[in-house]
Amino acid sequence: MGQAAATQAAQIIRQAISERGRARIVVATGNSQIEFIRALTARSEVDWSKVHVFHLDEYVNLPATHPSSFRHWIQTRLVDQVHPGRVEFLAGDAPDLDAELKRYAAVLHEAANDLGFVGFGENGHIAFNDPPVADFRDPWAVKRVLLDEACRRQQAGEGHFDGIDSVPREAATVTCSELLRIKTWICCVPEGRKAEAVRNALEGPITTACPASIVREHPDATVYLDAESASLLSPKT
Repeated sequence: MGQAAATQAAQIIRQAISERGRARIVVATGNSQIEFIRALTARSEVDWSKVHVFHLDEYVNLPATHPSSFRHWIQTRLVDQVHPGRVEFLAGDAPDLDAELKRYAAVLHEAANDLGFVGFGENGHIAFNDPPVADFRDPWAVKRVLLDEACRRQQAGEGHFDGIDSVPREAATVTCSELLRIKTWICCVPEGRKAEAVRNALEGPITTACPASIVREHPDATVYLDAESASLLSPKT
């Protein structure tokens, strides 16, 4: 699955570089993205010096040096491996977080973003747009949100924190409306624990009760599943 998604991503990145001299990608993090990012960074045909990297979200008040910080995840798994031409991190621990959210929104809006990596959370979240805070017509590009219990339980369950009490309660995230501005989505959603979210996203109503369901309204999105995450889908789907 990771290899297949990386093949598509590399083609899109190369095409953007060919047409405009650079590619802008917005990167997801977490366990579901590890094999995909490993495969993508191994693609020798990508000129990473012409790739601008952004990311989806970060915990509030968690330093970039923390092993569970998403900046740390991207730094070690992507930046240190391929050295992109530009990397813009969303600083969830900025002294003035409101100013940082505005700065990051401005950076995202400097040009069109070619490619977004969008995973589905166990509760159907995309980025940190959990069902209670997701808004498909959000007026903000980047915002501060409360994480719901299911989301925090997932972060602990994936081994990023000692337990749910250690998981931060707030995050900064790119919003649903901003995600929809990204030209192409590649969604890697492996593992059986995501099967219910996959079914809700692909077969249920398009609703913020399952934010990932908005994938069906994106004009250019590909969802990569494995047998386990697809296990609850109907044969027709």
